[in-house]
This record gives sequence, structure tokens and C-alpha cells, in this order.
Amino acid sequence: MPDLEAIGDAITGGVVGRAVEPKAGEAGHTQETACLNCGTPLSGPYCYQCGQHAHVHRTLTAFFHDFLHGVLHFEGKIWRTLPMLAWRPGELTRGYIDGQRARFVSPIALFLFCVFLTFAVMGLTGSRFGSGPVAAKQDLAEELRADKAKLQKLNEERSQLEKAGQPTAKVDARITDLRQEMAALEMIKDTKIPTEPLTINGLEMSGWLGDAMAKAKKNPELVLYKIKTNAYKFSWALIPISVPFVWMLFPFSRRFRLYDHTVFVTYSLSFMMLLLVTASVVGLVSNALASIAWFVPPVHMFRQLRGAYGVGTWGALWRTIALTIFAFIAISMFVSLLVGIGAFE
Repeated sequence: MPDLEAIGDAITGGVVGRAVEPKAGEAGHTQETACLNCGTPLSGPYCYQCGQHAHVHRTLTAFFHDFLHGVLHFEGKIWRTLPMLAWRPGELTRGYIDGQRARFVSPIALFLFCVFLTFAVMGLTGSRFGSGPVAAKQDLAEELRADKAKLQKLNEERSQLEKAGQPTAKVDARITDLRQEMAALEMIKDTKIPTEPLTINGLEMSGWLGDAMAKAKKNPELVLYKIKTNAYKFSWALIPISVPFVWMLFPFSRRFRLYDHTVFVTYSLSFMMLLLVTASVVGLVSNALASIAWFVPPVHMFRQLRGAYGVGTWGALWRTIALTIFAFIAISMFVSLLVGIGAFE
């Protein structure tokens, strides 16, 4: 029941995100004269002693209202936060840093919800297209067929050059590379493990890296499953991995501290995950339309940098370029972490 599990993950994410989100600034209804939790006389919508709502609902309708309230907070915060996250991310980041906590969903609450939502949607869209071990092997088979066709053309090209008395060194090199690629694909498709030391471009892989890659080739489906599971569990690691790179954009700044960078990174990652969710859903209708999402992150980074740190156009532009490069490095580090964990579990 993967679809039900994915939906359950999304709901769980909303509940967890809501659990860590403080309830300051929300409206309540005062009807009792004393707090039902601690007995303190009430003077507002909350008990000033323990913080409980002044009015406690006791109807089934109220129960489901509280459930929806816990998942997406329909009363206001989520609907104030998401539009600003999409179009005015810098103002959202700066506002939260400067103390506007009651108006917006906190970065960590939004991040948690986005993590669960992303993996839920990816699970739903992936299962719909039947992506999995069978589909992966079909893709490998198609790639092998394409490589065989390329190899045939290269061999024909080599024969023509040889008949014309022209050098064939470049074509020979391409043929060698293509054969190595095909051999690797065959090994992965058949889930075989080589008896000789693993080599890549003539470089022998030994020690822990060789062992990890050997295990991956022996059972790639299991490793991919572990990577997916670990990505779900260790998604939080993207935050500490990314923060130092943002700090490098403002080194030794007394105005901007690590807290500012952490809020920036967490809101940015939340948006990127929501963008991935949107692209995945749109991709069900049109892959070409979904591919437009690749151009959105730099624009979003630019706007967030300008609003959050108050830098000019040029300052935001060069930092956006640097941050884009840093983002690829951070993702590579995160994927390497997942591969390492998945291979050695």
C-alpha cells in the first residue's frame, strides 16, 4: 500500500511541523472564567500561567477542525508564509529573524512539513509510473541498446577511415570508452560483482571506497532503497551542510550571524522542496513545462539574498552565482553521505 503510506507521511509531516510550531499570535475564544488546566483566573484568550487556550472544544466537528488546524494551520500562518516564501523570500527571512514569529510558520516547522510532503509526493508520482527495480532495469537495457547502436556506427566510421588511409586514434579512443561504459552497464544490470579490483578510468578503487562500490554493484536495488530511506531520515543534514557555504558569502560579518544564515538556509530548502513537489506534479502532465523549474532556484536565491541581507543588485548577483555553485557542492556532499551510509548498512 505505497500510496496510503505516502499520504500518511504527508499528514504526519503536518502534525510534526505543527507540534514544533509555537501558537503565539493566534486567536482563541474565552468563555470560561478560569483555566480548565490549572485553575488560574482568565484575562484573555490564553491562560497566562500555563498557556492553554481559554476555551476547550468538546464536539466531533471541533476535533476534526483541530486535526486540519494541526496539519496545515488553516487559520492563517501557512497562507501568510507560503506566498511570501515564493515571491518575497527575503522579506520573510528578515522578518522572522527580526522577531516576527507570530505571523509566520517557523523555518524548522515548514522544513519538516516540506520533507514529509516531498517524499510523499515523490512516492505517489513514482509509483504511478511504475518506477522501481523493474523500470530501472528496463532503462539500463534501453541504454545498452543505444550504446550498441553507437558502437556499430563508430566501427563503421573506423572502417571508412581505415580504407581512406586516415588516422583512427580518436575513433579508437571513443570505441574504448564506449565499450567500458557498456561493460559497466552490463555488470550493474546483471548485479554482478567483479572478481578483480574495481577500476575507473584506470584508477583502482581500493579500501572503503572500493568496498562500498563493490557492495553497490552487487545489490544496487538494495543500495538505492537505502539511499531513499536515508534521504528521508537525514534530510535535516542539508541544513548544517549548507550553512557554512552561506557564511562564506558574508565572512566575518558582525551584522549577520550564524542564526541568520540558518534561517536563510532552512527557508530556502523548504522552497526548493516545494518546487520539486510542484515540478513532480506538473511533470505528470508535461515534462517540458516541469523543466522550467530548473530556472527558478537562481531567481529565488537572488530575491532572498536581496531581501534578507539588504545587499544591492550586484552584490546579490555575484552571491547568487556563488550560492548556486555552493548548492551543487552541498547536494554532492549530501548524496555522498547517503551513498556511504547506504553502502555500509
